Amino acid sequence: MALGTATVSCELRFDAGRVCLDLLATTHPGERLDSVGVLRAWIEASGLVPAGTALSHTDDSWLVGFRELRCRIAQLVPGGPPPDSRPYDLALARVNQLAGAAPPTPCAVRGQDGTLVRELAAPPGCGALLGAIARDAVELLTDPVARAGLRQCEGDNCPIVYLDTSRGRRRRWCSSEVCGNRERVARHRRRAALARA
Repeated sequence: MALGTATVSCELRFDAGRVCLDLLATTHPGERLDSVGVLRAWIEASGLVPAGTALSHTDDSWLVGFRELRCRIAQLVPGGPPPDSRPYDLALARVNQLAGAAPPTPCAVRGQDGTLVRELAAPPGCGALLGAIARDAVELLTDPVARAGLRQCEGDNCPIVYLDTSRGRRRRWCSSEVCGNRERVARHRRRAALARA
């Protein structure tokens, strides 16, 4: 469900490799899900719903739900509490509970040009979307190969966890264009300063 390196308003990023990890990235460098409008943009850009899906029924309770799920997933990935702790167990129980919600029902309809396009049978509920993200987290955390590919970004002060699917598993940053570029610029400045000295 991840969309490569697409961005929304240069604020939201979708380069962590999984929708559940992209949700985690909405906390860096500060709270990104700070309004219902931003949440709607994130939901559509994440690929949880087809483009143009009506989300006008989204309200502040959705923000609470998405932020809570984000917190629970953060407790289950590297950097969270130890797996044998009570906070980990509580987070796991909540993610499992949310994963049980029925997903939004997709259907194929004819587009304006006659080709089939994906739409949802009805506007999605908050629980259905949270369930889709929670199921993505369950799939990620129960897949030994994927779980072994979880990495924390090596960028300065970047807490983003991403799925390393690179050849040889040598990816160092959540995004080569963001943290990787910052590191390259910093390295260039250090070399330039040494050359001047």
